[in-house]
Amino acid sequence: MRSKIAILGAGSWGIALGVMLNSEGHRITLWEFDQKEMIKLNTKREHPKKLPGAKIPQRVKITDDLEEATFDSEFLLLAIPSHTVREVAKKLAKINLNQPLIVNLAKGIENKTLCRMSEVLTSELPKNLHKNITTLSGPSHAEEVSKKIPTTVVVAGFDEKVAQKVQKTLINLYFRIYTNSDLIGVELGGSLKNVIAIASGICDGLNLGDNTKGALLTRGLAEMIRLGEKLGAKAQTFAGLSGMGDLITTCFSPYSRNRFVGEQIGKGRKLKKILKDMVMVAEGVKTTLSVYKISKKFKVEMPITEEVHLVLFKNKDPMKGVYDLMSRGPKSEIWG
Repeated sequence: MRSKIAILGAGSWGIALGVMLNSEGHRITLWEFDQKEMIKLNTKREHPKKLPGAKIPQRVKITDDLEEATFDSEFLLLAIPSHTVREVAKKLAKINLNQPLIVNLAKGIENKTLCRMSEVLTSELPKNLHKNITTLSGPSHAEEVSKKIPTTVVVAGFDEKVAQKVQKTLINLYFRIYTNSDLIGVELGGSLKNVIAIASGICDGLNLGDNTKGALLTRGLAEMIRLGEKLGAKAQTFAGLSGMGDLITTCFSPYSRNRFVGEQIGKGRKLKKILKDMVMVAEGVKTTLSVYKISKKFKVEMPITEEVHLVLFKNKDPMKGVYDLMSRGPKSEIWG
């Protein structure tokens, strides 16, 4: 059964999903908030800087009018940066939506409220839409999805039947979707791994070895589990696609924006300059601020996150951060 789907956000992820879902016969509308960018996309049917080589079929409608994009849509896919989700949700709340299923794709935690994305959406959208909210996460670089490279992700929500409907609608032969009942864990996994990915990039920039990176991912996962359990997530969720799966991909992939930021910092560049030169958003930078605050609030030991925070926002020397991690007192390998 083919559906009418609105994809909010015409960055690399939005375009990749639009092309993929169009090829499955769905009716796709792509929303780009910037009018100039919208006009360029309509003219060129491609975004050479964000997703080179991915041609947007003429059948995919592109608009900068949010009400037009969402009109009569059965699914809303939010392919926007996490720090813009609240703003867009406020605009959606003013539109007379036709009970669409909502799929959040952003991986982040708000800086001021420390809210996960589903919490942001429930705080802004009408109550009758809350049960329709889901989050889709996992190792899924847009560059590979646009090339039909096999990709597997997970969807979680407040209502299992809604998650299953999202799964059934979006799944295809190269984009496999599992469901998960742990919405907190799925959202935290997708967010926390970006902090560790920045640390991984720092290791690359400092030319450290595989031993270092293997240890970083393992101990980073331990931090993710510790905080996740404290916030109500299930430990086993972090062994899944939105946890370990996304962590591995983001820490090693050349497509990873968060790993890239870390790598540039490891090479001696300043954060402001790195972010200014980037075309796309590295979610992990803002998320590091949020995760650091949460770890302090709930008194959860997260030494890697703390060092990333010091390097990003307190100008700490990256190599000194590595030294301080390695020189901590001897401990038992505790996961919980």
